[in-house]
Amino acid sequence: MDKRRILVVEDDDLQYELYEEALSNYELIRARTASGALAAIAKERPHLIILDHVLDRGELGLEFLPEIKELVPYIPVIVVSGALEVHQQLSALQGPRRAHYCLTKPVDLIELQRTVVVALEQCGEAEIIRQYEALERSRRIDVEELLSRSTDRLSRQTEIRRMLEDHPQKPNISALARHFKVARRTIIRDLHELIRRGELPPEVYPEWEKTKDEQDQE
Repeated sequence: MDKRRILVVEDDDLQYELYEEALSNYELIRARTASGALAAIAKERPHLIILDHVLDRGELGLEFLPEIKELVPYIPVIVVSGALEVHQQLSALQGPRRAHYCLTKPVDLIELQRTVVVALEQCGEAEIIRQYEALERSRRIDVEELLSRSTDRLSRQTEIRRMLEDHPQKPNISALARHFKVARRTIIRDLHELIRRGELPPEVYPEWEKTKDEQDQE
C-alpha cells in the first residue's frame, strides 16, 4: 500500500527534521513558504497538510489558508505554530475554509502523531462521506415521517367520513379536534378535502369554500 502523502509547510530545518523522524511512516513533501505550498499542491495533491504560520519571505501561513482550502477543500490541515494568539487559533478553526486542528510549538510529537492518524482516518474525504450518509439518513427519516403523516391523515379522514355520513348537520369542529387530538384547522382541512373529493356533501360544512388563509385563522 502506498504511503499517505503529507505536505509540510515549514521553513525551520530543525523543526522539519523532527517531523521527518516522528512521521517516518508517511511520505513527506516540504515547502518553505505558503506560496511554495500552493505550487506543490497544484503539482501533486497531498492527503494532509501541516502548516506553520511564520514562514520564509515574511509569509504568514494563515493568510494563505483560504487559498489552500480553495485548491483542496477536503484535505485536512493541521496548523502548528508558536506565534498564534488564542483568538487567532480559534479563527483558524472556524468558517468554511478552516483548519481541522491547531497545535502549539514546541509541538508534542506524540500528540502530532495521534492527530495525524485521526485526521487521515476521520477528516477530509471520510468526513464528507459521513456527512453525505447522515444527509441520506435524514432524508429517509423525512420521507418515512411524511408517509406516516399521510397515512394518519387518510385514516383520520376515513373515520370522520364514517362519523358524519349519517349526520348531515354541521359537525362540532372542536369536539372532533379533541377526539383526534389535532388542531381545529387540521379538522377543517380534512373536511375541505373530503368535500372536494365528493366523499361528504358540501352542506356538512358550508364554510368549506373559504380560502385556505381564512380556514387557518379559525
